[in-house]
Amino acid sequence: MPRLEEHCWTCSCSTSVKSKGLSSASWIVCKTGEMMSIITSVLSHAYGSLHSLQSANLIRRGLVLFIVGVVLALVLNLLQMQRKVTLFPEEVLDTLFSFSWIPLCCGTAAAVVGLLHPCLDSHLGEPHKFKREWASVMRCIAVFVGINHASAKLDFANNVQLSLTLAALSLGLWWTFDRSRSGFGIGLTTALLATLVAQLLVYNGIYQYTSPDFLYVRSWLPCIFFSGGVTVGNIGRQLAMGSTEKPHND
Repeated sequence: MPRLEEHCWTCSCSTSVKSKGLSSASWIVCKTGEMMSIITSVLSHAYGSLHSLQSANLIRRGLVLFIVGVVLALVLNLLQMQRKVTLFPEEVLDTLFSFSWIPLCCGTAAAVVGLLHPCLDSHLGEPHKFKREWASVMRCIAVFVGINHASAKLDFANNVQLSLTLAALSLGLWWTFDRSRSGFGIGLTTALLATLVAQLLVYNGIYQYTSPDFLYVRSWLPCIFFSGGVTVGNIGRQLAMGSTEKPHND
């Protein structure tokens, strides 16, 4: 009788189990790779859509701020010219192109300042939560126009008294409608830079102020620029916030 050890026994079931295990593992790996590629493509598509949406939103907000800056510049400059606070040479007023760069520059500055406010709030980690509604923004615009109107119509004994009055009104505007460090800082920076640009323009004979008492301009001009920076910043914040008002319950 032959011994059992002399025969070579092969088990077909173990081979089939191993092959089935390998095929199952490869199928799982293949399907996992397909799922990962699908997830990656979906995430990249979502990121691209979100990025394009944010870019479109940024452009839309910048365009609205630019239009607001142009309109405010036209209205307030015409008011100053009507009261003969600012004087333009005849050659500037004769051609529309020579005068149009002023509101265009103001519109560009308004877009930059308005877009910078929410970015700085986010960077500082202090979201602006004070009086976040359009009614407050409209009141802020009305007060800013009133401050500019006061600079042209109020008569004081000297420009220093008028400048102190407008400075108090500008700080009151910031305290009433803003109260943020970023708003105060950007408003102050806007006032300094815009006053410097106005000094250079007057020095080069583009236009001039009547009764200048602060080098070539009026001493109350930084107050106007400060309140304008705060006003445009509030508009930019409200545009960035979007519509988040909850419906009232009857």
